Amino acid sequence: MRALLPLTGAALLAAGLTAGQQPQTARAELVDAQGRRVGTATLTETPHGVLLWANFTALPAGTHAFHVHQVGRCEPPFDSAGGHFNPGGRRHGFRSPEGPHAGDMPNLHVPESGRLEIEILLHDATLAAGPRTLLDADGSALVVHAGTDDYMTDPAGNSGARIACGVVRR
Repeated sequence: MRALLPLTGAALLAAGLTAGQQPQTARAELVDAQGRRVGTATLTETPHGVLLWANFTALPAGTHAFHVHQVGRCEPPFDSAGGHFNPGGRRHGFRSPEGPHAGDMPNLHVPESGRLEIEILLHDATLAAGPRTLLDADGSALVVHAGTDDYMTDPAGNSGARIACGVVRR
């Protein structure tokens, strides 16, 4: 896992923190249906949402949908993770006039090596208490799908089976 660097004075102010405080963080270990680890993710609270950094090490090559799901449970075939994280009750997709869900993220474009590192800002999510928290009573999960998200079709972008899942934990 990549180490988070200590915050300096300007970064503390930007994150809304005072000296001595660290931002709230959470972590997820993503596994495939056979229980093999395929990646890790670190989520960090910022003043503008949750910054998600993920390092995938063993995903199938190709383009895959990637979403935050509403339940922190990852039992194969990962339907236990529920639908997309969507506290605002919006429709799915970046291309939908009534979208997107808070858990919609861009597709992953995985090279032949199966390795990919990404950073995404989840504007409509938080690690703090409240209606947009990823850490409520039933938690949340990160899910990689077999297919591409078309960014429009409700409820999940026609993205196919769930091939990897990781529970978001403080």
